[in-house]
Amino acid sequence: MRYLLLILAFAALAGCMKPSDLADGADHYLRDAGFLDHGQTRRASNWRLQADSFVYIAQGPFVPRGHPYARPNVVAEEAFKGFIEYFPRVRRADAPQGLDLALQTARSLGADYLLYTRFARGEDNIGTWEELEDRESLGDVGRDRSVVQVMLIETSTFYLVDTATIHNRGGFLTFYDAQPDDLLGPPLEEYARSLLGLKR
Repeated sequence: MRYLLLILAFAALAGCMKPSDLADGADHYLRDAGFLDHGQTRRASNWRLQADSFVYIAQGPFVPRGHPYARPNVVAEEAFKGFIEYFPRVRRADAPQGLDLALQTARSLGADYLLYTRFARGEDNIGTWEELEDRESLGDVGRDRSVVQVMLIETSTFYLVDTATIHNRGGFLTFYDAQPDDLLGPPLEEYARSLLGLKR
């Protein structure tokens, strides 16, 4: 009888929603509950860009608090991977740059906008047996976290079009052998989508 009720409940849900909607809903709730990686972006404005905008991406030379061993240009690299799918005209700095140099480079390349990023904070907790043996502290076992700050600047006027702060946290099911750097890609891609007004 119990199985019959489960089958009827599933059939009723399937009649109301597509399987892809059910999967998206489950994914959302698993992320929100902390089982999967989760990113939350707080934007200062709802500015939209045209799809043909030329975006230059750079990262400031800032060592993230709590994660001094992060790759120096990792946020710019991950942002580039996320933006290239949605903006066909995008370039990235090869190394960290100060804001003045990044603006100068963006203008010299003819970019419409500078996406200037900063890896503000990282928390690299223990995620493997080897790390546990090295640190010998059970209090550091758990999910990684990171905070990224973003400024979008119009290069012709130096107008600050948008700012955003992205808070990322790892999931209970995905923290094994993970780094704070691994959390950066999906939220930055979602930010690129939001600049075009695209929904998930």
